[in-house]
Amino acid sequence: DVIKVEEVSRGDDTRSWSPPAAPLAETAPASTSHLPAESAYFLAVNRNKRSITVNFKKPEGLQIVHDLIRKADVLVENFIPGKLAEMGLGYEDCREINPRLIYASITGYGQTGPYRKAAGYDVVIEGEAGLMHITGEPDRPPCKVGVAVTDISTGLYAHGSILAALLSRQQTGKGVWIDVNLFETQIAGLANIASNYLIGGAEGSRHGTAHPSIVPYQVFPCKDGFIMIGAGNDKQFATLATKILDRPDLAQDERFATNSARVAHRETLVPLLTELLMEHDRDHWLAKFNGKGVPFGPINNIQQTFEHPQAKARGITVEVEHPRAGPIKLVAPAVSYDGKRMPVKRPPPYLSQHTDEASRTSSKELGYTDEQIARLREQRII
Repeated sequence: DVIKVEEVSRGDDTRSWSPPAAPLAETAPASTSHLPAESAYFLAVNRNKRSITVNFKKPEGLQIVHDLIRKADVLVENFIPGKLAEMGLGYEDCREINPRLIYASITGYGQTGPYRKAAGYDVVIEGEAGLMHITGEPDRPPCKVGVAVTDISTGLYAHGSILAALLSRQQTGKGVWIDVNLFETQIAGLANIASNYLIGGAEGSRHGTAHPSIVPYQVFPCKDGFIMIGAGNDKQFATLATKILDRPDLAQDERFATNSARVAHRETLVPLLTELLMEHDRDHWLAKFNGKGVPFGPINNIQQTFEHPQAKARGITVEVEHPRAGPIKLVAPAVSYDGKRMPVKRPPPYLSQHTDEASRTSSKELGYTDEQIARLREQRII
């Protein structure tokens, strides 16, 4: 059970990141008519959560969050370091309330160092931590990745560290403070490029879709689209030349016979392959590549991605009933357990959808009376 604690009047900033947004259903609760339509961005990342709104800058609101912490297993926060401590919600404050609490702080640059107080934004960190420098075409400016990959990777690091902390707590009985940040996540994500620099002093560079050490290993145009080809060794290149392109002479040419030779003669080979591939459409080449043992794949747009036969076979979308938007489609969780996909039990919540539910006497979270809830609403605490 994940409870998302949001600001009272506007909530999560991504609620307003539209268009696009889901159209409002005629059955949407009248009490939510003041809210904007549910943005596609917010809907993408908030399934299986409940939403409550609390003004914890006020003592009464702070007490509500303290009461939640008392019964919580994990708290996840992404404030600038030190900000929550100023409000009485720092790690030490929360540990006094619940010594078993896993307290996960997600920041831009971490809890220490000269940049600790700086806000973190995916696109900024992509540039500052090396990713943008190695992304894009060699003769073009640096380019960001098409999605917020640093944000996503940091979330996955946080997820893994929280699970490890929960396992640790089973043995120690104690909680832990997790410090995870965009900057270090992105540096870790540089992978072999970082190692090339640390071990060999090799500076990274942009190669578009190509690989600095393997040829051909890049996207090629064909008559009506694009195709990715990854001939990672000499045998695969020979197969590409003889069985797919019908040009066995290429594999016999000493300029292309080995990978090192192909890398050295990249500027000759790539235009030659491009000219051959431009003779036919994408479907022709996909059929020729199929079953030959050379890595390949089409460059699909988003519609083609969701219409992919493997996507359909695996059931990568799930339809849920949203109280304001009606039936909506979401990307399903990318994990199955014992052959069963992890279910989406709750649609993404509208703002403050579960405040009363989590607050009432009957709830396991807070246990407030209706009179207390009404007073808190009147004071704009919830």
